Amino acid sequence: MPMEHIALVLENGARLSFEGRLFAEAVWEDEESGVLTHHKLYMTGTNSQVYALFKERAGRRIVRAYRVTVKDGLCTIFDGKETLRMPVEGLLDAVQALCGSDPALLGQVEEALLSASC
Repeated sequence: MPMEHIALVLENGARLSFEGRLFAEAVWEDEESGVLTHHKLYMTGTNSQVYALFKERAGRRIVRAYRVTVKDGLCTIFDGKETLRMPVEGLLDAVQALCGSDPALLGQVEEALLSASC
């Protein structure tokens, strides 16, 4: 699939623009709350990943997106306004603390993070 220009106008007032292609997506509706949720994962031409979250209810739409880049042992997360950088090892420690010490789960998270830099 070819790269295309994608521009997302976000809830925080920022605009996140990039050249990329859709890698995966999922959509579902919560019947109790009436919220339609749409997740999209994009791969960019610079080996970053952009995770976009769209929620809609009663005509009100919320859009959030995060560009994730892993390079030289650092994970950089950008939401269109703010940038957070942390060592991949620190991120893995935080995930392990949140998910428990399940080695299989942690291995999957580590594999996903490191694949972002390929």
